[in-house]
Amino acid sequence: MVFDPQVKGPKLTFGVSGTLYQSDMLLYDHQTESLWSQIKSEAVTGKLTGARLKLLPSKHTNWASWKANHPGTRVLSDKTGYWRDYDRDPYQGYETSERLMLDVDQKSWEYHPKEKMIGIELGGVTKAYPFSELNKLKSPVKDVLGKTPIRIFYDHRSKTAFIRDEKNGEIPSVVGFWSAWYAFHPETRIFSAK
Repeated sequence: MVFDPQVKGPKLTFGVSGTLYQSDMLLYDHQTESLWSQIKSEAVTGKLTGARLKLLPSKHTNWASWKANHPGTRVLSDKTGYWRDYDRDPYQGYETSERLMLDVDQKSWEYHPKEKMIGIELGGVTKAYPFSELNKLKSPVKDVLGKTPIRIFYDHRSKTAFIRDEKNGEIPSVVGFWSAWYAFHPETRIFSAK
């Protein structure tokens, strides 16, 4: 997720706290050490509690797809001066397991807890588009959230999704696990390919 760092005054800089809340990784800002929920886009503890971050459009994709669309991309070297096996996935098997690292207050078994989905919030209304549903249809999928017409683009091969408005502007959204989205948005509407 990508946020505008401008919150109540000077721009903030962020780091990874190593803490989870509702199975969502919390950020912290270096200036006040407040903890920020990514999915809520809000400070949940500290001096800035209740302050909101503005979510910006971004794409969550695989390397092959990114490189095909941006062939001149420079990549951060893994030659850091420290030994680490960057080919080893410390979370191997986590995406297929129903187990969560930490429990969540709100649960829904409508989908596998690790079902990938793209979620959107417009005008106080939230909606989840599970990838398993998008996978059944031709892209783009047209929908209306509130009174806003939207198009959900889903690439079956790279498992990449993003949302655009009727003027083709990209709308900020969240790509993540169903369990985390539902924990923060139990009132969410859910898209079905029926």
